[in-house]
Amino acid sequence: MNEQRKDILDMLAEGKITATDAERLITALDRARPPVVAGPPVRPKGRAKYLRVVMEFCEEGDSGRLNVRIPLRLLRAGVRLAALIPPQALARANAELGRSGVPFDLTQLRPEHVEAFAEHLDEAIVELDQSDGHLRVYCE
Repeated sequence: MNEQRKDILDMLAEGKITATDAERLITALDRARPPVVAGPPVRPKGRAKYLRVVMEFCEEGDSGRLNVRIPLRLLRAGVRLAALIPPQALARANAELGRSGVPFDLTQLRPEHVEAFAEHLDEAIVELDQSDGHLRVYCE
């Protein structure tokens, strides 16, 4: 609890202000304070199960929130399925990725790489704060 809110509650307890006055003051405090974005939930150390992308934004008086939870199992399954794709299709996909500026070779992707990637994701938190929004990417 912040100090200003505590002071308001103390004045209410001492009878210096009414409950209506206290409610009005607390509402004014909440409006004056910028919204606080909660940090990622703390979880016991272990294998990450989800990749989370949380974004809050404001555009011309309108605000919104994006909250995506992607199971890492989906990523693991996708790599196993990639082994079923014919080599010609992988070569074409790699060529398109290269033309798009993504230097990624799908033929080199292996399930063990995904496991190492997922382990490192467990420790990664990406945050971006700007005046018009906030972005957080983390694992849980």
